[in-house]
Amino acid sequence: RSVNIVAFGNERDGFSEDNQQSSLIWSYLGRSALISETESSPLLNSANHIRNPVFTEYQACVFGNVRLVVHDCPLWDIFDSDWYTSLSLIGGADIIVIKYSVNDKTSFQELKDSYVPMIKKALNHCSVPVIISAVGARKNEVPCTCPLCTSDRRSCVTTSEGIQLAKELGATYLELHTLNDFYIQKYFGGVLEYFMIQSLNQKSSEKMKKRKKTQKCHRVKPPQLEQPEKMPILRGEASHYDSDLHNLLFCCQCVDVIFYSEDLKKVVEAHKIILCSVSHVFMLLFNVKSPADIHDSAITRTAQSLFAVNNEAVFPGPSNGSSCDPPVRVIVKDSVFCSCLSDILRFIYSGAFQWEQLEEDIKKKIKDPEKIEHVLEKVKCILKTPGKLNNLKDYRSHQIKRLCNTSLRLFFNTPVLADVIFKIQGATVPAHRAVLIARCEVMAAMFNGNYLEANNILVPVHGVSKDTFLSFLEYLYTDSCCPASILQAMSLLICAEMYQVTRLQHICELYIITQLQSMPSRELASTRLSIVSLLRKAKFHNSDCLSTWLLHFIATNYLIFSQKPEFQDLSVDERNFVEMHRWPSDMYLKQLADYRNYIHSQKCYCTVM
Repeated sequence: RSVNIVAFGNERDGFSEDNQQSSLIWSYLGRSALISETESSPLLNSANHIRNPVFTEYQACVFGNVRLVVHDCPLWDIFDSDWYTSLSLIGGADIIVIKYSVNDKTSFQELKDSYVPMIKKALNHCSVPVIISAVGARKNEVPCTCPLCTSDRRSCVTTSEGIQLAKELGATYLELHTLNDFYIQKYFGGVLEYFMIQSLNQKSSEKMKKRKKTQKCHRVKPPQLEQPEKMPILRGEASHYDSDLHNLLFCCQCVDVIFYSEDLKKVVEAHKIILCSVSHVFMLLFNVKSPADIHDSAITRTAQSLFAVNNEAVFPGPSNGSSCDPPVRVIVKDSVFCSCLSDILRFIYSGAFQWEQLEEDIKKKIKDPEKIEHVLEKVKCILKTPGKLNNLKDYRSHQIKRLCNTSLRLFFNTPVLADVIFKIQGATVPAHRAVLIARCEVMAAMFNGNYLEANNILVPVHGVSKDTFLSFLEYLYTDSCCPASILQAMSLLICAEMYQVTRLQHICELYIITQLQSMPSRELASTRLSIVSLLRKAKFHNSDCLSTWLLHFIATNYLIFSQKPEFQDLSVDERNFVEMHRWPSDMYLKQLADYRNYIHSQKCYCTVM
């Protein structure tokens, strides 16, 4: 017997300096008298970054011999980066715990606006008890549990807001002012253990029902239908979005910005699109936005104090850029900041979230603590969001990553800073060469080789629809895609194969497989979607994993597909494969026919038919 619990959210204050504070889940497992043999292991993300685990798995024993498995996910980013993993966690959960700090209003609002709709969608087809835990005492005020209290509405999450969130999810609401023995064991632990008992009772009831059905015996047993062969497992490819942009900084292709020191020595080359996607300071510097658009004098002061654009022809050396217009020459006014500029740009191109690594790199170059703090403060000013106070005392990796992980989306399908225009089906689509060559090797060769596209602004695209090409570009800019249908996913897979973007191919394959697996038998029998046609396209476009899976899918649903006209379009080898792996097998159908004849000859009631 086992109980699976999934916990989402961070109960610590957003900018708390106490990073050693025990979590709610760990405190409960360590203090509860019912828990024994507790073990934990962090499960890492695709980049294997030890300091940023996607979630931690705890295993323990409860009620003596019941296995307790807890997945604690402190970062909500899992819903953005890996929807299938988060959906799998919720689908396998017996109890869900949602945690937040009452002193982190920003994180609570993000939870309410962005992630609660995802959780409600995931819980649409299952009834799992949900516990919402509001952790912490509201700062600068006496803790208040009055549902009508609004005195701390501005700075803290009020009780009424937490209760309203619980009503939306049909959840149980708890307020834990501190993680002491009373709140952990008797309050939180009492509610959690109640739902554990309910879950175990429900599982025992279902197990008894299954046992009663299997205990019915007959004089002649019907033939046993074996399970179909297991489908081939399609494994996804890890994202290399950050590394693609990081490598762009060193390849020196499509450079349109050159930074110089005050004595006109070249420091480093860069790309406007990457810099502007991260910082409003660079948007001001390159005239993407005006001071009136930003409404933040601090950003304007930072741009004016750090940089100056100079178009005079007094700079040495040609640029390595391939664009028609000469690169913008930018003078860095701050000499200390200029000495660390290459490390700062490497930080920005890597996704602007490895703050600890940036601190280490700057400390290697500068020994003066005041100068180190000066440079780090300038970087914070560059990353500043308009209209918000720059009071982040502790720039932790996951906090900065939230600000920058979708920044290139702002420039997708917009003419701002665009240096190439695709012409497709009579329409035009603007894009940015730097992003394209960083994310797609075929386009990198196209724009940097001896091809017409290397020097032309207008580039025609053939063999793909406008909507499919837009979805392809959206993936290059954002590292994510969401096909609307199986046919659209197949079109996007063909486009990805054309441009040799293998990870996008795998995403489309996984989408097609997931949609077909979730299709009921009745819908599969009546659908106009041709699985054999999908098989033909998958084979033609070298999607071996998908084509093998589709053949197994046809064989597993043999009774449905053998009645369709498209079944005759299978080749001889494909037909032989399907007949060999068909389910149910031909032997089972013969045994079933013999069993029916026996039942009728004995004038008995057939339990199968």
